[in-house]
Amino acid sequence: MLRRYQHLIWDWNGTLLDDLQLCIEVTNSLLRQRRLPPLDLTRYHAVFGFPVRAYYAEIGLATTEETFKALSVDFISAYEARRLETRLHPGAEELLAAIPARGLTQSILSAYRHDTLCEIVAHFGLTSRFVALSGLDNIYAHSKAALGRAALARLGVPAAKVLMIGDTLHDLEVAREMGVDCVLVSHGHHPAERLRQGGVPVFPNLHALGAAFGLPAFQSSGSGGGGNGNLVSR
Repeated sequence: MLRRYQHLIWDWNGTLLDDLQLCIEVTNSLLRQRRLPPLDLTRYHAVFGFPVRAYYAEIGLATTEETFKALSVDFISAYEARRLETRLHPGAEELLAAIPARGLTQSILSAYRHDTLCEIVAHFGLTSRFVALSGLDNIYAHSKAALGRAALARLGVPAAKVLMIGDTLHDLEVAREMGVDCVLVSHGHHPAERLRQGGVPVFPNLHALGAAFGLPAFQSSGSGGGGNGNLVSR
């Protein structure tokens, strides 16, 4: 799978960073403050998406621009206060370390604010694994499509030689807007049944992805775990 590519673009939250439980807990604290019913994992997986404002509206949290902006501040403040409670997904460090040996470079494209993205990547000692980190310049998580197109232009790598790896259907949408291939992992913010609607390979975790990449350290980790189609559509 890797032979056709020169560069991997990783999503951060949910793909490399396991922050699913933290996001649910922070969201539920906001819901409780407003006397709204909390989310369980099944409900969260069913409704979470981008733009985040639409997701907030779906669960009863934001209906106007003013309330959305205030809610975004509340969410980010609570999330940032606890972000160091998060951990990398199993296999993340090993996979990121193994990719360069195959001659590929790597970057991150995230809806996380750029400065905080750089800080937490550094916290985990991963900065040197990437040639670029690209995050948004705000906290509202509307979309990262425009950011992705700009990042791709800066990389100078042909789109046909780039693979994006994410955990949501938004990552797939962004990949398609960028004209790059995409695979998805289902250990993050969207479950496998939603991800499979995109018609691209879906893997249960990073170990399965590493095995599909043909990396020796991951060959005993199991199969590709449900990849369902050719690598994606440009």
